Amino acid sequence: MNIEIPANTEAATSAEDDEATSGFAGAVDWSVAAKTGAKLARKGPATSRYTAEAAVEELAAASIRAEGPVRDTTGLADGLPVPDAQVVDRAGWIAAAAASMKHLTGDDDTSPSGLLGGKPAGLQAGAMLAFLSSAILGQYDPFTGENGTLLLVAPNVIAVERALRVSPSDFRLWVCLHEVTHRVQFSSAPWLGGYMRENVGVLSGGSDEPLTDVANRLTGALKARRNPTGAAKSEDAGIVGLLRATQPQPQRDAIDRLLVLGTLLEGHADHVMDAVGPAVVPTVAQIRGAFDQRRRRKVSPLQRVVRALLGMDAKMAQYVRGKAFVDHVVAAVGMERFNTVWTGPGTLPLLSEIEDPDAWIARVLG
Repeated sequence: MNIEIPANTEAATSAEDDEATSGFAGAVDWSVAAKTGAKLARKGPATSRYTAEAAVEELAAASIRAEGPVRDTTGLADGLPVPDAQVVDRAGWIAAAAASMKHLTGDDDTSPSGLLGGKPAGLQAGAMLAFLSSAILGQYDPFTGENGTLLLVAPNVIAVERALRVSPSDFRLWVCLHEVTHRVQFSSAPWLGGYMRENVGVLSGGSDEPLTDVANRLTGALKARRNPTGAAKSEDAGIVGLLRATQPQPQRDAIDRLLVLGTLLEGHADHVMDAVGPAVVPTVAQIRGAFDQRRRRKVSPLQRVVRALLGMDAKMAQYVRGKAFVDHVVAAVGMERFNTVWTGPGTLPLLSEIEDPDAWIARVLG
């Protein structure tokens, strides 16, 4: 569930951010990606027109209803107006995701890469977006719109609530609680948008180091996997671990900062989804149990390979690890003191502190 970052307001970016471009600019033709993804995306579940229209209407209303409980639970009453959600189909999500990536990478369509101007990469990105489009329930996009854009993918919500056999009304509100939490996070901590851009910029900066250095790091990482010593680190596992292994230290540090931020954002949103309690979502316990069981369900070997390549398994781990971190800190010090985490980059947890929340409490809260 990109029930996802996974997540800016007008204050989150400066004029410099809006004008800046990264090393990724022109590498991907995002218009090609959007068109390709829309063509390749699977159709949603069969529904009557009445059912589809009712779901769209209820999701839009639920996105507004979720605002009060989120502010009450988090203590982040940002005071900003509540923007309407965009309830979309899979093609609509693909178009929005491509536009968001174009904005994040600073691509202005005037700096094509190579003879084809990023079209091959656009085809690849489109295929990736098509695959993801059936897995995303909702997404808060902090990089588009005056107050960000909250997206809800109606056919996917319908498909999952049917599969889980849960109350549609409760499930739709539960999904909205997660995405609205992301909007409140970014509007309450407007520095987050610039922080994300800065780290994406580091990743796109490239390096002139010899290829042999990259190969040596990758060889070392593969050897460490075959002969592990001590406790394995989650950030070294899967495709993300191999990506980290090939990067020089500045890029690796940027990956780690983005991983930590994503883990915190998703874990905090998952915590809020459940913390609002049955007074708001009467069947919240049933939904959480069914949803977690669905996450653990076995998938085919081919699906597992694709999920690993797209980082989806790492994404699921973010929810679990992040929620455990937030649950522990809030139980220990309360939500008000936990909210110190949104002060600035220096109060974000370190990578090691995600697994050791008491270390974050000691370092940041004393």
